[in-house]
Amino acid sequence: MIIGFDAKRIVRNATGLGSYGRTLVNDLARLDDMELRLYAPDEGRIELRSQVLRREGVSFCFPRRHKTAIGKALWRSKGMVRQLVADGVQVYHGLSGELPKGISRAGIPSVVTIHDLIFMRHPEYYSKVDAGIYRKKFFQALREADRIVAISECTRRDICELGRIDKSRVDLIYQSCAPRFSGVPEPKVLWQVRDRYDLPDRYVLSVGTIEERKNALLAVEALHYLPDDVSLVLVGRATDYSERVQQYIDRERLYSRVVMLHDVGNDDLPALYAMADVFVYPSRYEGFGIPVIEAIRMGLPVVACTGSCLEEAGGPDCLYVSPDDAPAMAAAIAKVLHGAPGRQRRIELSQQYVARFANTGAAQRFADLYRELL
Repeated sequence: MIIGFDAKRIVRNATGLGSYGRTLVNDLARLDDMELRLYAPDEGRIELRSQVLRREGVSFCFPRRHKTAIGKALWRSKGMVRQLVADGVQVYHGLSGELPKGISRAGIPSVVTIHDLIFMRHPEYYSKVDAGIYRKKFFQALREADRIVAISECTRRDICELGRIDKSRVDLIYQSCAPRFSGVPEPKVLWQVRDRYDLPDRYVLSVGTIEERKNALLAVEALHYLPDDVSLVLVGRATDYSERVQQYIDRERLYSRVVMLHDVGNDDLPALYAMADVFVYPSRYEGFGIPVIEAIRMGLPVVACTGSCLEEAGGPDCLYVSPDDAPAMAAAIAKVLHGAPGRQRRIELSQQYVARFANTGAAQRFADLYRELL
């Protein structure tokens, strides 16, 4: 089988959609009966591109003529179809909720993975222009796709309700957690990472883009109700919201207790998890919440927020609080700090729950899906 993939996020996004695409493609590459062609508008970032396994039958494909930003965007949204046909692609997989216009008319069966519909559930987190573009792409994907895949039950419900389609049209295939999040790194690595980022002795960790929807300020506010020796480490790409968080830190004189890290390498993340006391994920809405699973696999108790899919990701033995309740967030953190009764049992039960995501069989399920379409 010759399978084409939308690889824009694979070469450009370090986390989230990029991680999803790289993990899936690498897992598929271990199967023997497929040629994988990754279509991206440009080469992107070499450090991300190099995370894709270099195997026979795996190749990147770029526009043959389009070199400007507008040309690349047009190629990805429509012009790519001609190249797919010329390359003999038999099935095309849109990994990030999009499909090129006209792919069904060209006779190429397609699959689209939809991660979330936050732009419809919470359009306030987007500009009107961006929300409108994402909405248009969503409905276009529904029209073009032969098969629709959701990464969580929460996302499947949103697709059916907001897309006004029957549940039978939407498959649920959980994403796999990257294998590097299993087992504590060697002590030497832990010390190197601690020194590299000047980490506090005792800290609560949060990983994710520091943006309004992910609600990092709640975790900062919770510090007021926690022991003075507990710090907070926020890891993620900076946005305008980061400035609001920093202003609050300065105003409340919490600068000695909060560390914001914006350029953490993927190889350092397991050590950051391993040295933390607790993982917090205060997001108001997610499509799934893979950092919750990463943290649990690394041996951390998790405190997350209600309102979306995080209970589905973390299971019943994590703790969940309102995204607007800082005292409740602090109380939940205190309940699972090192030395708290029942902490280890919560971790063990949570690890049993997330074992279902360690090897979801996603690659094989997608391979079977591609065969069905042929």
